[in-house]
Amino acid sequence: MNFARVGLAALAAWVASIPVGYVVNEVLLAGVHGANAAALRPAADVAANVPFAYLFMLVGFLVFAYAYAKGYEGSSGAVEGLRFGVIVALLVDCFVVSWWWATVPIDWTMAGAMMADYVVELSLYGAIVGVVYKPLPGAA
Repeated sequence: MNFARVGLAALAAWVASIPVGYVVNEVLLAGVHGANAAALRPAADVAANVPFAYLFMLVGFLVFAYAYAKGYEGSSGAVEGLRFGVIVALLVDCFVVSWWWATVPIDWTMAGAMMADYVVELSLYGAIVGVVYKPLPGAA
C-alpha cells in the first residue's frame, strides 16, 4: 500500500469537500434545513463546532482513502473510487441517516435529501481518491 498516496488522496478529497459541502448545505439544501431548524443547532453553535467537524472530516477522509486502498482491485481508479463511494454512502444512509430520521425530529424530505446527497458526494470523493491514489508498483 502506498501510504503517501493514501494521505494525498485523503487531503484532495477533504479539500474538495469544503466548497462542495458549502454549496450543498448553504445553497441547495438551505430550504430543507430551514424547514427542520427546530431539530438543528443554532447557527452560532454550528459555527463554533465547524473547526472540530473539519478535523473529524479529515480523519474520516484518511480512513476512507485507506479503506479504498485496501480494496483496490487494479482497474480504473476513478471508476473504482466512484463505486467505493456509492457503497460507503449506502452504508451511511442505512446505518446512520435512517436512524437519525427515526430518532431526531427531521422530516422525510430532509432524510431523503441527506441520503441522496451522501450518494452523490461520496461518489465524487471516491472518484477523487481513486484518481489520486496510486498503488505501489506491483500491487493490485
